Amino acid sequence: MVGKPNVGKRFIKLFTDRAVWVRQITVTAVAAAVAWVLGDLLIVDGGLVAAIVASLSTRISVHKSIREGFGQIVGTSIGAGIALTAVWLFGFGFITVGITVFLCAVVARALHLGEVASINVPVTALIVIGPAFGENTAIHRTQSTLLGAAIAILFSYFSHPKTPAGRTIDQISRLGNKCALLLAKMSSGVAHGFTEKDAGNWLAQARLLVEEIPKVRAQALEAKSFARWFPTAEFDEAEELYARGVAVEHTVVQVRTIARTLFDTAVEGGISEGTRVQIAQALATASSAISEKVKDFAIVDGHDGDSSITDDVRQAGADLTEKLIEDASKADSEQLARNISIATNLERIADSLDQSSPALDKVATPDEPAEHKVIKDFPITRKIKRVFRKYF
Repeated sequence: MVGKPNVGKRFIKLFTDRAVWVRQITVTAVAAAVAWVLGDLLIVDGGLVAAIVASLSTRISVHKSIREGFGQIVGTSIGAGIALTAVWLFGFGFITVGITVFLCAVVARALHLGEVASINVPVTALIVIGPAFGENTAIHRTQSTLLGAAIAILFSYFSHPKTPAGRTIDQISRLGNKCALLLAKMSSGVAHGFTEKDAGNWLAQARLLVEEIPKVRAQALEAKSFARWFPTAEFDEAEELYARGVAVEHTVVQVRTIARTLFDTAVEGGISEGTRVQIAQALATASSAISEKVKDFAIVDGHDGDSSITDDVRQAGADLTEKLIEDASKADSEQLARNISIATNLERIADSLDQSSPALDKVATPDEPAEHKVIKDFPITRKIKRVFRKYF
């Protein structure tokens, strides 16, 4: 009897720890239910098809749902035409099914719908030419497809508590804080003496941080794409967040390089007693700077924050370099080179955090790949956005 409450708490915790996921599947379920009701009310036997399309099209953000929903509407309409033509030429059978799936996949590819929507288009086209197929039935099912996609677009607005810009800030903050925590661990380990196993754990954690970079990049790209067409979204803000995401990306890479350097150092015998304290202090300074800068990155108001934070990191790197040069005559040349590289990495972290590095502003940062741009920023959409902001 004593264990039952604990089991219940653990079961509830499975959902409370996944609040965003629970919200998304709840919104999808409600969207499917509403699509079923409206589909049956407005279209002959349209509830099932509308519910299926709503379930397939609802995404974690309104931007993705509109992009993929729009692509699915166009693709499915074309797919329905392909299906009708194939049925007229070959009758309903395996040839029609094969041609429909093949040509719908080609259309989805041509529209750059992405992996998920590329599957949805042939699926919904097959639904259109499913059992009890006829011209009226095909028209009704096509209408149900359009209705289901429209409902998915509407409900996707509620599937996430924040805007794409808000989610970008969360991603940047989360990754930056993980970097700061890892540097703090490395600082403590260096100060108290670290083993090859310790350094290996740091390097493994740093590699995991690097694997999170594509998530931040994808979210920042979504914020930029969303701001291109959504009336209340500020494109300048999205651009700034994207630049900050790139700055954090560069910081993560430098942290991984430091972790690799410490691992190589541990393999070769460790850091000498004379420079251990200096390196530990420099890493601690960098950790504090990242934590503070991440707070500034979460505020998009046009100012760059406190520059003295990154100046402290540069000074810590300079002090480390000076100490290493003083002890150069007694140090192993390879070990000296590794320690100096840590000072260089610290300077690059500072340049990345205050976004003064030429690598950030003189090298073009890749935008969203062309194959992902189903909805682009046409001149008419910019005019509509200006009018909307002026009056609303």
